[in-house]
Amino acid sequence: QVQLVESGGGLVQPGGSLRLSCGSSEFALDLYAIGWFRQGPGKEREGISCISSDLRGSTYYSDAMKGRFTTSRSNAKNLVYLHIDSLKSEDTAVYYCAALQWGLCPLSENDYTYWGQGTQVTVSS
Repeated sequence: QVQLVESGGGLVQPGGSLRLSCGSSEFALDLYAIGWFRQGPGKEREGISCISSDLRGSTYYSDAMKGRFTTSRSNAKNLVYLHIDSLKSEDTAVYYCAALQWGLCPLSENDYTYWGQGTQVTVSS
């Protein structure tokens, strides 16, 4: 079973930037489509981005997340990143990564096979 681990969360001031990482010690993540999601307090989980398992690493962003979110891969480090710019209080949430082997974006939340435990991001002054 693929074990996914998110890291990089924490307390950030409004306007700041953050880079979250999604990694696995067991499998090569370049074989998987990786999606990023978040769930804010009292809210449903929402999709942010998806990066495909194809060689191009094609990316997809939900309409609401275009502009401040960037996802990328480091195959050498076996990591997938989510970079968030211009953080706002409404970005406060638990951020999750999810994986689907040989997945091609876009994907729905139910398509993903594996999920991480999430990392908390709190945006506050």
